[in-house]
Amino acid sequence: MDSSTPPNETAGENAYRKIRSDIIFGRLAPGQKLKLERLRGRYDTSVSTLREILYRLLSEGFILAEGQRGFEVPPLSAANLREVADMRDLLERHALRDSFAAGDIDWEGRVVAAHHKLARMERRMLAGERSETELWKRYDWEFHHALISACGSKALLETHAVIFDRYVRYQIIAVVFRGKAAADEHEELLDCALRRDAVRAGEILQRHIAACVDYTVGNGLLN
Repeated sequence: MDSSTPPNETAGENAYRKIRSDIIFGRLAPGQKLKLERLRGRYDTSVSTLREILYRLLSEGFILAEGQRGFEVPPLSAANLREVADMRDLLERHALRDSFAAGDIDWEGRVVAAHHKLARMERRMLAGERSETELWKRYDWEFHHALISACGSKALLETHAVIFDRYVRYQIIAVVFRGKAAADEHEELLDCALRRDAVRAGEILQRHIAACVDYTVGNGLLN
């Protein structure tokens, strides 16, 4: 979920990153039809490049194909949220175990620094400041990614990143912030990381994800 523009990024990669971000953050709304001509003007790229981008996003689960009728942004549903959440839980808890076992002092530094930024943003949100949800979720991503960053598997990290972003899409569009409970869980995860307690961290993470799903569905935030 890195919002910065990579150096030497091609126009196609730039358009891909922008479309993907617009889906995650709801600027392209759930159920919206993705017309190539309209997208071409919005993202300043060719129709052929757009087709490549849309098929790439299709493979990642960020859009749906409508047969011969084109593409659309996936709708939101409780069933899909639970499916994505289960996959995130499976991948992230596995990565936590390996990362906690292999992490060194530099890894600890990354985890502490990432949590510091997230905790400060959460304090602002608890005080009623809700205008920077994208920054909040970027810091949330950076913390969770830092926790698993020493797992040693590029494939696992890449797959987790895709699933995490699909999960975040629900949080952003439904405006899900559980408040102090979520902030406390992040604090507990930090403590587990510094103590290398992967078993306890896995339990907290499972509760962290399940509580978010229950909060979202139980409060009717997908309606």
